[in-house]
Amino acid sequence: MTTEEKIFNAARIVFQKKGFAGARMQEIADEAGINKAMLHYCFKSKELLFKAIFMNAFGQLAPQINAIFYSPDTVFDKIKKFTHSYISFVILNPYLPQFVIQEMNNNPEFVMAFLNYENRPNPAILIAQIEKEIANGIIKPVNPKQLLVDIFSMTVFPFAAQVMLKGMIQISDSEFNQMMEERKTSIAEQIINSIKK
Repeated sequence: MTTEEKIFNAARIVFQKKGFAGARMQEIADEAGINKAMLHYCFKSKELLFKAIFMNAFGQLAPQINAIFYSPDTVFDKIKKFTHSYISFVILNPYLPQFVIQEMNNNPEFVMAFLNYENRPNPAILIAQIEKEIANGIIKPVNPKQLLVDIFSMTVFPFAAQVMLKGMIQISDSEFNQMMEERKTSIAEQIINSIKK
């Protein structure tokens, strides 16, 4: 395992336990089994390290999402596969949604950088397919972009607001995780039932 891989693995563990704000570079160095000077040599700051981890993770997710968008599947099957893939990804990287929201407010240049990532998910083909399935009477007349916002919102929000949700509906971490597993299929079912003709 390379030094960078050790750092990435250690940082994921610390970020997951402490969140971005609570994580310390010394903890990450200790977890990686290296000294802090080596960590700072590789990554000058916690922000740069997190951005590297994010882009690495995003680079793994984007091809999965594009494979779904460009597949010959129906819109309904694509919705099922998207909710399953995205929620599975965030369960493995639970700190990412909060970090992205924080960066959207504090550092919009970073958000634009990953939105300009050359292999970023491109929903244009899915939007065109939704319009075609509406014309063919398979889907109710809906605004395709509104539909995508609904899907993204229902998958992203619970993770971005999990502290508030856990407190508001009085659930434990294990109950929250179980609910997220269930949402892999329940979100798709709700969306499909609402647009099926």
